[in-house]
Amino acid sequence: MSAKKAAKNTPKPWWLVIILGLVTLGLYFVFRKSEAKKSPSREWAEAIFFAVIAATLIRAFTFEAFTIPTPSMEKTLLVGDFLFVSKLSYGPRLPMTPVAFPFVHHTMPFTESVKSYVESVQLPYMRLPGFGKIKNNDIVVFNYPMEDFRPVDKQEHYIKRCVGIPGDKLEVREGVLYINDKQAEKPTQMQMRYRARTDGSGFNMKTMKEMGITEGPSPTMEGDYEITMTEGNAEKVKNFSNVAQLQQVLDKKGYGADYIFPHSKKFNWNVDNFGALVIPKENATVSLTPDNLPLYGRIISIYEKNKLEVKGNEIFINGTKANSYTFKMNYYFMMGDNRHNSADSRFWGFVPEDHIVGKAVFVWLSLDPDAPSIFTKIRWSRVCSFIGQDQVSGSYLWLIAIIGGGIYFGSRRWRKKNEAGAKA
Repeated sequence: MSAKKAAKNTPKPWWLVIILGLVTLGLYFVFRKSEAKKSPSREWAEAIFFAVIAATLIRAFTFEAFTIPTPSMEKTLLVGDFLFVSKLSYGPRLPMTPVAFPFVHHTMPFTESVKSYVESVQLPYMRLPGFGKIKNNDIVVFNYPMEDFRPVDKQEHYIKRCVGIPGDKLEVREGVLYINDKQAEKPTQMQMRYRARTDGSGFNMKTMKEMGITEGPSPTMEGDYEITMTEGNAEKVKNFSNVAQLQQVLDKKGYGADYIFPHSKKFNWNVDNFGALVIPKENATVSLTPDNLPLYGRIISIYEKNKLEVKGNEIFINGTKANSYTFKMNYYFMMGDNRHNSADSRFWGFVPEDHIVGKAVFVWLSLDPDAPSIFTKIRWSRVCSFIGQDQVSGSYLWLIAIIGGGIYFGSRRWRKKNEAGAKA
C-alpha cells in the first residue's frame, strides 16, 4: 500500500486540538484579571487552576516523569532511576479517557480500588505527528496490554526495549536474539543468568557490589552459585581464582512453558528458545488456521475489538467464516535488557501501537534503594544523563549548573545595570 493511501486511513485529530484550544482560550477570558480588585482567595484559586491546566497539557503532550521500580532493564536502567519520557518522539497520543482526576493514573490517592477516571466517557485512539517512528532498540514506555479490564491509557506503565518492529521476523535461539535471520545487536549492559562452580568457597559480596552485581550470587541445591550479570562481568568472574567453571543458564530447546506466549501446547517455546514469528503490521494479511490462531487471537478479539469464534476447525470473525485476517494496527515486540528477569513480550505477546506512550530520553535523578546511608543514596554519575539506545550517558549536571549559574548571574547583573541607568 502506498504511503499516500495509508495516510488517508490515519484519523485526523486536528478537530480535537482546535476544540481543546478554544476551551482553554475561553477559560482564560472567563478567569482573566479584571480591573476590579480580586480577593486573595480568588487569585490563589485562579493561579492553581491555570497551573493545573498547564501541567496537564505539558504532561499529556510533551514530557512525563516516570520511575523505574523493577530490575527488568538492568543494567541499562536501574531501580530508582527517575526518567523523563518524550511523547513528542513518536507523536503525543491524545487522551482516550479525558475525564479523570489530574496527576494520578488509574487509582485515587490513598485508595486501592477507587477509580480516578470516568470510564463511560471514551475517545477513539488518535496520535499527533511526532519527530519519528519507533526503531529497533529504542527504549519505550507503553501501557501493559494484558490489563484490558481498564481503558488503554489507564493501564499500568511498562518500560522495555523494542527489539522488533512491525514486519520483523523475530526468533530467540539459545538465548540469542535474531531479527530477520540476523543476530541482533546486544545492548552493552544486557544481563543473563550464569551458574558458577567454585572450589567450595563463596564470593566477596563487597566485590560483587563494586562490580554492580545485585542479583546473586545465590547458592543452588547442587552447591553452585547463580549470578545475573553482564557479559563483561561474567568474564571477570570467570577469572576469579576460586571459580572452576562458569556457564550461562539457558532453557533447553524443545521444552515449552505454558506461561510463555502464545500459551499453547502447539508452540513449544520458552524464554531462551522462542519463535520464529513475524510481528503484525498494519494492513498486512495473514492466513488463519486453528494452529496459528493462538498467535493472533488476542489481537483480533481484544486489541482490534472483533467477535472471534472457533467452531470445530472453522474460524468466524464477526459471524463470518474467515481464512485470513488483515491487521488494523502496527504491533511491537518488547524485551527487557535483564533477559532472565523480565516479564515482557515473550510472556504476553505483542504491544499494539495505541498502547505506546513515549520514548525514554533523560534520567534527571537516580536513587539507590539499597544505599546504606542517605549520603550515598544519590547516584551522582547518572543525575541529568541522556538515555541512548545502548546505554545511559555520563552526568551533565555540571553543564546544567554552569548554564543555570550563568543565566542567574547574567540576569542579576543586567537588572542592576538597568537600575543604575534608571537612577542616572
